[in-house]
Amino acid sequence: MRTLYHLWLNPFSRKVRLVLGEKGMEFELKVEKVWERREGFLRLNPAGQVPVLVEEDGTALSGASAICEYLDEIQPNPPLLGGSPLERAEVRRLCHWFDQKFNDEVTQNLVEEKVMKRFLGLGSPDSKAIRAGLSNIKHHLDYITFLVERRDWLAGDSISLADLSAGAHLSAVDYLDDISWNLYPSAKDWYARIKSRPSFRPLLHDMIPGVPPPGHYADLDF
Repeated sequence: MRTLYHLWLNPFSRKVRLVLGEKGMEFELKVEKVWERREGFLRLNPAGQVPVLVEEDGTALSGASAICEYLDEIQPNPPLLGGSPLERAEVRRLCHWFDQKFNDEVTQNLVEEKVMKRFLGLGSPDSKAIRAGLSNIKHHLDYITFLVERRDWLAGDSISLADLSAGAHLSAVDYLDDISWNLYPSAKDWYARIKSRPSFRPLLHDMIPGVPPPGHYADLDF
């Protein structure tokens, strides 16, 4: 069976979990405490980062984008990258938006400051960074609203890797109760559709030691 090395609120690990779930692929999850710099894990990925997917034959793949596109190639149904070059370009554009821009402006400022600093022993959260993350997320929710009021899903008529990328990041931030969903009803409806998918439900049962989620986190209807 495939093995996925992950961390609970790491959005890139969550993205790979969602793709595996959408594809109906069985896999085993192993938490990797990357701050321990475990020798066996560094042999799988010298960068020392999750996610890492290990195939049954021992082949190790790292980097969420590379893993997700690999999975879409070896299991083309359901397709998650789009059917035409233009559709694939739009999916990749939005994946980049969330994996780079959203991650830099929101995820790092909230999840890293509030959770990862504790595990890494890096001191108290930076209140300035947290305020920046809370401010920045408003612009991203406005953009999600703009997209879903014009399309069925973020990138077009069907669910794609763009939706899973966005959902992975938002689920990590939502675990910290940092999203005012009622201010963004269209984005909230889209996220409710995402979190109601069978692939998403295992994420909603994650429990971070010492950091319980808000009451609405696992509620499919908020």
